[in-house]
Amino acid sequence: MIFVFALLGLAVGSFLNVCIDRLPRGESILNPPSHCQACQHHLAAKDLIPLFSYLWLRGRCRYCQATIPKRLLWVELATGAMFAFLYFSYNLKSELDIRWLGVMVFYACIFIIIFVVDLEHGLILNSVVYSGMVVALLFALFIPQPWVAQLRFGGIANFAIGGGIGFVMFLLVALISRGGMGWGDVKLAALIGLATGFPLVFMALIMGAIMGGVVAIAFLIAKRKGRKETIPFGPFLSLSTLITLLWGSKMLAWYLGFM
Repeated sequence: MIFVFALLGLAVGSFLNVCIDRLPRGESILNPPSHCQACQHHLAAKDLIPLFSYLWLRGRCRYCQATIPKRLLWVELATGAMFAFLYFSYNLKSELDIRWLGVMVFYACIFIIIFVVDLEHGLILNSVVYSGMVVALLFALFIPQPWVAQLRFGGIANFAIGGGIGFVMFLLVALISRGGMGWGDVKLAALIGLATGFPLVFMALIMGAIMGGVVAIAFLIAKRKGRKETIPFGPFLSLSTLITLLWGSKMLAWYLGFM
């Protein structure tokens, strides 16, 4: 079954590539049909088999021999691996496990899109963030996290508080830094808070900031970036959020027990 879920992830990764290609340009993800960006030739079904078509064609368009971006391959592989890992992580012995597998699959897709689009274009798209916020609120209403029930503010109130905290924290940073942080990051922080809730929103945002800071310092040391050059923050926030959603409650419990 895990193999089937991995194949499903490859197929979903192919769709995510369509979103990553078209959404930054404001294009529909449904029309026109898939086509080569170089020669505009419509692709046949045999050209669209996730992973296998890329390998069979050796990374080139069947019709004009233009190079197919390697990103398409990596997104499909990453999504397939993520789906397989999520299936492995949830034992699916209860209805709640099945629901949370669906929740994590959705968040994996959303944050993969945010990760790659910000990395390639330096953009965090409103269409993706706002859609994620709506779905996050629906999840908070109908699929509660068991550990949230132990808090004073449970249910949707917990996630609403998390969203507010994320928004205010990054809004203050954006105002103080005067352009050092984009407004897209502020909206993304609100989505992260809605997804993780309180207090895990602090873990996700701080972990993302640490990751971004370490990479920025490494780039400065390696002279890959100058002091005034910026690096996209969305990829680090996306990665830290997925880590928090998967293991945040256990990490928090360990920390509180240690303290």
